[in-house]
Amino acid sequence: MTLQQALIAAIQRLRDAGVPDPAVDARRLLAHSVGEDAGRLILMMHDALPDNAAEAFDTLITRRCAREPVSHLTGGRDFYGRRFTVTRYTLDPRPETETLVGLALEAPFAHLLDLGTGTGCIALTLLAEMPDAQGVAADLSPAALAVAQGNAEALEVADRCAFIQSDWFSAVNGDFDLIVSNPPYIDAAEMPDLSPEVRLHEPHLALTPGEDGTAPYGAIAAGAMTHLTPNGRLLVEIGYRQGPAVAGIFADSGLTQVSIHKDMNGHDRVVSAIKPSI
Repeated sequence: MTLQQALIAAIQRLRDAGVPDPAVDARRLLAHSVGEDAGRLILMMHDALPDNAAEAFDTLITRRCAREPVSHLTGGRDFYGRRFTVTRYTLDPRPETETLVGLALEAPFAHLLDLGTGTGCIALTLLAEMPDAQGVAADLSPAALAVAQGNAEALEVADRCAFIQSDWFSAVNGDFDLIVSNPPYIDAAEMPDLSPEVRLHEPHLALTPGEDGTAPYGAIAAGAMTHLTPNGRLLVEIGYRQGPAVAGIFADSGLTQVSIHKDMNGHDRVVSAIKPSI
């Protein structure tokens, strides 16, 4: 069997299973199975598919048909130009979150705190982009922290990032000129409507805080008022319908210059604020 024949059969299997973008996923999984970059597959389509790669590819397609995320099957996801290990203990880094990173990089910072770090994609990207900065990455999940630490080592920023198990600010000490977070913000009632990839394979702890998806933002705002330096910045990711509510929470907490920012799709995605100097 050639790579082209295997790819055509795999696309049909994924399509029959109702998988979105079956051709894209099949190409990624075939590239992973043969150990090549997806961009080179076009040059290899008439090559014979080795038996060991064929078996690996078949297994991956079977798992993808069961709606296991591609990032779990390949072990990673690209985010802001870097590769991050992803497991079932962490959220899959999403392109929309790059909006928060871009906004954070619009002003210098020396000491950052990332709450609910997961893979570490936000904190570690910011540290990689700002080589003189130091960071603290906090998460309630020890398993997620282990993934983030591995990513920090792979990106060679581990010496500039501390990792702590913390329920929001419970174990946080010190002051920061930048606090960032992508907290769980999905209402419990909305969980059944999520795609199987998210609902069945990503940690619910990182997806939903319970009945009220905006609940974490009150804790984040209160802690930010304590742990931000004067004129320090707070940036959080939000659900696309939560902008006004989160902005109100931040303003009521005493934060100033509260702004709502849109992502690449034109949806509200980030709320930013500043701790006043007085």
